[in-house]
Amino acid sequence: MDFISDQLGNGRRFRVLNIIDDFSRELVGRLVDFSISDSLVARFLDQLAETRHLPKTIVCDKGKKLTSKAMYFWQKDTGVKLGLPND
Repeated sequence: MDFISDQLGNGRRFRVLNIIDDFSRELVGRLVDFSISDSLVARFLDQLAETRHLPKTIVCDKGKKLTSKAMYFWQKDTGVKLGLPND
């Protein structure tokens, strides 16, 4: 799970959250918005969990969104560990 960002022709920036299965290299989900809050990430992961099994661990970048209260409570509620690469 990692964030990327880019800019439109008019200068407005947007963010993309990509969620990729490391084993199969499948793109599991992509969330695109001008602003992606920690609570939006948690809701998006809940939506993905409706159609897929949750993994034991999700590898994340070091972004502040993934160390927020919303993500702390999401991982506590789901039992999914949020880890850093090479953890």
